[in-house]
Amino acid sequence: MVTKQFLIISSILIALFCASTSGLTPAQSPSQTPAQAPAKPLAQPPAKPKTPVASSGQAPLSQEPIVESPPHKGRSRIPTDVTGILEKVGGFSVFIRLLKSTEVVTQVENQLSASNSLTILAPTNDAFASTLKPGTLNTLTNEQKVQLIQYHVLPTFISLANFQTLSNPVRTQASNTYDYPMNITTEGNWVNISTGIVNASITATVFSDNQLAIYRVDKVLLPLGVFAPRPKLPPAPAPALVANPKDSSSNSSLTTSTASDGSAEESNASGAPGLSGTGTVSTFGLIAMVAAVLVLV
Repeated sequence: MVTKQFLIISSILIALFCASTSGLTPAQSPSQTPAQAPAKPLAQPPAKPKTPVASSGQAPLSQEPIVESPPHKGRSRIPTDVTGILEKVGGFSVFIRLLKSTEVVTQVENQLSASNSLTILAPTNDAFASTLKPGTLNTLTNEQKVQLIQYHVLPTFISLANFQTLSNPVRTQASNTYDYPMNITTEGNWVNISTGIVNASITATVFSDNQLAIYRVDKVLLPLGVFAPRPKLPPAPAPALVANPKDSSSNSSLTTSTASDGSAEESNASGAPGLSGTGTVSTFGLIAMVAAVLVLV
């Protein structure tokens, strides 16, 4: 009897234990728990500064070079291919043709090979079309074309930040600053160029490697020495020759006067009567009178 009751109580306890543990779920390991993403990023990337836009509607000036400079290997420098850089960018075929025909590109590359620094202001094809009338380049002599292209080359490397430190007039590769003046001014992020005939602006940095800088300009830079030649100063007048009064008195040998009876009489500069066929007193008459007096005596 006792055994039967023990079995009944044991069965009830086992049933209660199973009922209490059936609603529990197995514990999840930390590795199985999915990580939740934060609601907001911890740090936001800094916003890029806005590039100023010109009021005239022009494209903003590009700070980054369009063509990256090649890396330098040691002290040896790779010769800079100026026309190759412009051809890679495109839109400079007229300027490239003038660089080659005038052989200015050879001078530029020789200077760069000799570790000299230069700055080139390269006008685009649209700049030539908007600045010059058709056929204008054909009217220029070879010397004028050389001066025109050299006017677009500055003899030092100038970064965008250094344009505001220049002193006007700016020196170019052209002859002189009198016939080929250039004034460069800056206004914020803009670089303006004045030649006395046109006003141009730098619109982009084409190439820069701390020795050579090539900038794109929106106008052809027309120098005064080619398109508006200045008048040459007249030579100083020669000193006037002063006549010697003695020479004038000696050169006047005879003068002509009019006698009271209307006949012409010749006399010397002192006013004494000279030899004349119609004079009242003549030398021969005086001789005759003297001879008559001697005979009477």
